[in-house]
Amino acid sequence: MNQEARIKNQGKIKSFTDLRVWQDGHQFVLEIYKITQDFPKEEMFGLTTQLRRAVISFTSNLAEGFSRSTYKEKSRFYSMSLGSLTETQNQLLIARDIGFISKEKFRELASKTITLNKMTNGLIKKSKTLIRNC
Repeated sequence: MNQEARIKNQGKIKSFTDLRVWQDGHQFVLEIYKITQDFPKEEMFGLTTQLRRAVISFTSNLAEGFSRSTYKEKSRFYSMSLGSLTETQNQLLIARDIGFISKEKFRELASKTITLNKMTNGLIKKSKTLIRNC
């Protein structure tokens, strides 16, 4: 492959891991795991697990949607990832309100969820546009 072709292919998304929203979401998963390590041990099977499952579900649905063959299926999984992100937002509110995370940390994490939400909505919008054009 010549250099011009290599440069052209660099911008192509070949795997779900090439999706910027997945990359940012993955970093967010790692951050949630880190903060939940400090939650009380009695929450290990409560809020800790729920929060971790929801945030993992966000990136997992992005990955699964990427692998689907039709844009309709892609859009469905990307929409499910938004549901998991909303669940994560709800659980972060609970964690803040019961004092497991500071208000400042909550604001930081909430801001990240808003950005991830916008990015995911962009994927959904693009998928729906491609559905109409097929």
